[in-house]
Amino acid sequence: MRSQLFGAPFLAVAISICLGTAAWGAGNPKLSADLQGASLAADLDVIIRYKQTPTSEDDLNVTGKGGVVKSKFSTIKSGLYHVSSDSLSAIANSANVAYISPDRPVQASTDQADATIGANLASSYNVDGTGIGIAVIDSGIANVADLQGKIAYSQLFNTNTTLGDRYGHGTHVAGIIAGSGKDSTGSQYFRTFHGVAEGASLIDLQVLDQNGAGTDSFTIAAIEQAIALKAQYNIRVINLSLGRPVYESYTVDPLCQAVEQAWKAGITVVVAAGNYGRANPTTTFGYGTITAPGNDPYVITVGAMNDMGTPSLTDDVITTYSSKGPTLFDMVAKPDLVSPGNLIDSLEAPNSTLFADYPQVDIAMNLYMNTNSATASANYIQLSGTSMATPFVSATVALMLQQHPTLTPDQIKGRLMKSADKTTFPTTSTYTDPTTGITYRERYDIFTIGAGYLNVGNALYSTDLVPAGVSAMSPALVFNSKGSLAFVNATNVVWGANVVWGANVVWGANVVWGANVVWGAGLIAAANDLLLQANNVVWGANVVWGANVVWGANVVWGATVIITDGSKAASSSSASGSSSSAPTTIGPPSVLVLAGGDQ
Repeated sequence: MRSQLFGAPFLAVAISICLGTAAWGAGNPKLSADLQGASLAADLDVIIRYKQTPTSEDDLNVTGKGGVVKSKFSTIKSGLYHVSSDSLSAIANSANVAYISPDRPVQASTDQADATIGANLASSYNVDGTGIGIAVIDSGIANVADLQGKIAYSQLFNTNTTLGDRYGHGTHVAGIIAGSGKDSTGSQYFRTFHGVAEGASLIDLQVLDQNGAGTDSFTIAAIEQAIALKAQYNIRVINLSLGRPVYESYTVDPLCQAVEQAWKAGITVVVAAGNYGRANPTTTFGYGTITAPGNDPYVITVGAMNDMGTPSLTDDVITTYSSKGPTLFDMVAKPDLVSPGNLIDSLEAPNSTLFADYPQVDIAMNLYMNTNSATASANYIQLSGTSMATPFVSATVALMLQQHPTLTPDQIKGRLMKSADKTTFPTTSTYTDPTTGITYRERYDIFTIGAGYLNVGNALYSTDLVPAGVSAMSPALVFNSKGSLAFVNATNVVWGANVVWGANVVWGANVVWGANVVWGAGLIAAANDLLLQANNVVWGANVVWGANVVWGANVVWGATVIITDGSKAASSSSASGSSSSAPTTIGPPSVLVLAGGDQ
């Protein structure tokens, strides 16, 4: 059975953007836009970021107005507070308050794939991730046979669930990273499901509940704990196969600020791009749908490829659901690279929600075992999404760090992007959804595939180093005087002051992004390019999350839809669901089941 499951689009709230500059905080610049609506709850949890480390006087500023201190986040000079909505403006007036945002919900966004990205070459370099700790911030990790002895530490942050993977997402991610293949090894098996970095240690930081739902504050607390445990478990990588919509600039978003602190602490942060590439509310063709914290320029943001079930690269195409850049508000070029994410075989968490609700994701025994029985496996399932693409990159980082322990996050990111395969992509590809009849046409520009396709062998062979003191932050873009897009020059970044690609390159003899990009050797005129038409693009008059939300009660596409209240909805007949002009509260994640062969 080749069915697939991935997170359906997040419900989005109204925001307005004009040429990349958001109108957030128009009423009070210290309050996020979604705290200035008329439909706020009477009481709510908020994250308050301070200019200086908060003191008891700052807490008194909140408690004196009826608020409650819930927790503190020292790395980002912030705290989680329960307050009344009518006290927000008064709290914000304190001189030390820098910014206030809601405690927003976040949610969850193998053998053939290993061969596709060259992971099998790791053994020739004698590396398997041994000694490297990878923090998996997700729905938890079940102690199944393939992961026995690999979970070095577990901690629950989500107070709405219990320790262990009740959803099933985190275990699947962990299997891609470090699964031993124990339950598919032996003479009776003809396929073994190994992880890319079998020797790596897993640090299980559980922020998502049995429905795959969590919050910013749970995630921030887990990131802070990863930083605190770095030395004890040699945590050098954080995997975040989750996300939520972008509500404001990454410079004030508390979730983005948290991942930056991890990055600056020497931990490489790898984040899913999001699964919204099919969104086309204002003929933006999925551009501008990268989710947070994947919109942060420090982190490595990963999109999903379809390896078509073969080890060859020549037939691979981008998945139609993989989110595209540039990012909202800041116009950062994302994703940074792509890796396999479609129909990925990995571990099943026993008694998990995913399997209980969607038994069709299970793998038949005769697909990897010498048997005629098509009985469903009790150990492995097949899922799709950028959530699955992300751990391939995280595991590769572990291999690189075992090989060269002194590599910094910036050096890791720069080396991965430069060594990514840039020659395998077609000019365009199409996919027609058999249920809706909608045809999706994909182009292979930097906002779709980033710097290229993850290549593990190339990354391990590479000796390129980002110069000391130079950042590998993903570049931002602006409209130049001619109405075309141009990169913001920055002398302290790898791809800053000079042309990023083309005849003159910033870094080495080979271009970072390659020849098949939006512009370069063959510049596409802004007036003729669907992406660069200022009145119709993500940052123009019509925006992805504009006055009318893109995704309302029904999700955008699919044959069978489980919406946020758990009930089933009929198939959508168009590329957009119902919408509402009012801001929408994000509940537990919708889950979409698509027919086999979808991409």
